[in-house]
Amino acid sequence: MLKLRALVVDDSRVMRNMVMENLKRTGLAEFIFTEASDGKDALKKFHPKKFDIAFVDIHMPNMDGIEFVDKAREKGETENIPFIMITSEKTMGKMTEATDAGANSYICKPFTTLELRKKLVPIIDKLSKTSGGDFFHSL
Repeated sequence: MLKLRALVVDDSRVMRNMVMENLKRTGLAEFIFTEASDGKDALKKFHPKKFDIAFVDIHMPNMDGIEFVDKAREKGETENIPFIMITSEKTMGKMTEATDAGANSYICKPFTTLELRKKLVPIIDKLSKTSGGDFFHSL
């Protein structure tokens, strides 16, 4: 089974746990999680060679998810790392802002494991075919 190092960013511990539990239930990969409580915490932990995928809330204190994605993308070497926004924000303006910052996809809360799975199948399929990352060569 594909192993993916996932960064889960949300200011709610309950929501981080819910995201991680639902990701495990999808059965799409064996996820190895790192948690961050806001964008600032996530940026301290983030390095392109340490993660394969990131799940990020938009509304958080200190640094929101959109700013985190933008700053993470600025670090470079992130073109093969999908940033998935998981949020209750449903306005088209926020979706566009997140995409402009570098988010690859958007999942609205509340969500089911099935909805998460449907959204992630093409993303994880693409990750499994990535041949340039150090992590995938080591599997």
